[in-house]
Amino acid sequence: MVGDIHGHRAELVEELRKTGLLDAEENWTGGSARLWFVGDFVDRGPDGVGVIDFVMRLAEQAAEAGGVVDTLLGNHEILLLGMHRFGDTEVPSDFGPRNFARSWAMNGGRASDQEALTDKHIEWLSQRPAVTLLGDHLLMHSDTTEYLNWGSSIEEINTAVRDLLSGDELSEWWECWRRLTTRFAFRGPQGAEVAERLLDLLGGTQIVHGHSVIADQLGVAPTEITEPLRYADGKALGVDGGLFVGGPCLVVALPWEPAA
Repeated sequence: MVGDIHGHRAELVEELRKTGLLDAEENWTGGSARLWFVGDFVDRGPDGVGVIDFVMRLAEQAAEAGGVVDTLLGNHEILLLGMHRFGDTEVPSDFGPRNFARSWAMNGGRASDQEALTDKHIEWLSQRPAVTLLGDHLLMHSDTTEYLNWGSSIEEINTAVRDLLSGDELSEWWECWRRLTTRFAFRGPQGAEVAERLLDLLGGTQIVHGHSVIADQLGVAPTEITEPLRYADGKALGVDGGLFVGGPCLVVALPWEPAA
């Protein structure tokens, strides 16, 4: 499992080499291994579309070797695609002016990513799942229960998100972006209970997510982070090391246990 990358391609490549999944020429050496990304390839870093290109190529190589490389949709993928499709078109709202261009600029959008985006990238990203089950692990980008607004099963959620991304309904796109920006559903005194209800509905015994930087949750500097964050009585595992603010690129083997 790989945490949020945010355009930091070089750091990703270095970490995958360390784990033995990549050779010196940046080719897949993981054989039949399954490697999943939590999303947020773009924004806030120098080469978001370069990360997408790299992961797309790696997915092809892994499939040829009997392995899997895939990614969930992050909120920044929705933002990237929404900016491309709608730009500064105003979203109907009772809460003041809002549009994708404004939110994209405020959230680290890079003009170089928009310029490099192709129809092939758009088609591939639009088909990625929002949620998936990997063994006993429920994988999702955002630590939120907002996914349930699209359905009560993984299939229903993913179908609904794919359908809205294939359409031109601006309000639905904006609501997708808004929902995936919410966070912290599994924190606090009721966090474990909320996580357990979600797991009972969608499957798995542990939620694995990115989106919320571990250092922010712990109140420490990003450079102090060396491992994922297990919390909510072990029912949630956060893997966003905060790469874009100086934290590590976390590549986490599942199931994960803290060092003794």
